[in-house]
Amino acid sequence: MQESGLKPILWKNRELTLLDQRVLPGTTSFLIAKTMEDCIFAIREMVVRGAPAIAITGAFGIALYLNGLSSKPTLSELKKKLGDLLESRPTAVNLRLAIEEFLSRFPETEYSSFQLEDLQRGAEKFALFMLEEDLNNNLALSKNALSLFPKNPSSLNIITHCNTGALATAGHGTALGVIRSLRDAGHSLTVYADETRPYLQGARLTAWELKEEGIPAYLITDSMAGWVMASRKIDAVVVGADRIASNGDTANKIGTYPLAIVAKHHGVPFYVAATEKSMDFRIPDGTHIPIEMRKEEEVTSFGFLKDADGKPFLSEGVIAPKGMPALNPSFDVTPASLITGIITERGIISPVTEENLKKVFGS
Repeated sequence: MQESGLKPILWKNRELTLLDQRVLPGTTSFLIAKTMEDCIFAIREMVVRGAPAIAITGAFGIALYLNGLSSKPTLSELKKKLGDLLESRPTAVNLRLAIEEFLSRFPETEYSSFQLEDLQRGAEKFALFMLEEDLNNNLALSKNALSLFPKNPSSLNIITHCNTGALATAGHGTALGVIRSLRDAGHSLTVYADETRPYLQGARLTAWELKEEGIPAYLITDSMAGWVMASRKIDAVVVGADRIASNGDTANKIGTYPLAIVAKHHGVPFYVAATEKSMDFRIPDGTHIPIEMRKEEEVTSFGFLKDADGKPFLSEGVIAPKGMPALNPSFDVTPASLITGIITERGIISPVTEENLKKVFGS
């Protein structure tokens, strides 16, 4: 199985190079992160986005913070910096789990025995491990997904939402990784990519990845999904996840929930593709998932879309009356009852229940 050649996260000479996803598809530009603050900026301002990529960037941010010190931080100083990192984007669970896993490598009771060099080496090793682990998990997840579709090559029509490819992960992708692997297995694909308002990750990023891969696709507005399902044979909807609760309720980019409702009505299988890092067994259901609220201007204008020089792509980008209030939740929660199955690196979870989730992940 091939992985994507796209590398949006690169670590070299103790610097982190990030493909700036704010300016795609019009411009290919990179941000060089030299400090944790640079990584926090990159996460908060969506230079990098996608739950796995956010966590990996955060892990390298820890390494950059420690590499910039001349003396070991106190445990309280370290935790304060990690808290600042965690606040950069609160909904995706991957970042929190990465921070907790890093801290577990330096137990509080033993912290005084570690030298700064131990922390520096450990942080860099951990971030590189996360990068490799996510790529391997994505490849395994995508291979498992093949069992859900005809064994012999066939024509498949798939709807996806937001961006879940190499841009959102360490490489290959989750939902878009499934699509890549179906193509590699010989299936003839047509992908319908939701534009994913208001930040347009589908229009700007997924469409760009699909064109780069040469996978036939149509871009559709989010509100077209029902028409597409009613007028064309759709074989599946495949989306990603930012957090999955114990019962299977799943937080993903805003617009996923209504897409699941429409799929249910039309009898179209609705799959979530996610690794174990997206599972949160500390919360019972989706009502406990914090939903990030973003700037109103992302809804009322296109002025947030800027070129490499920081100038808006659209000079006349206002699309709402001046002063019009707008809601901008970045995510919604799809109830487990609407999810046909969760595709993971350990297998397919279906039906989606707390019992089946814990059976697979042993929690």
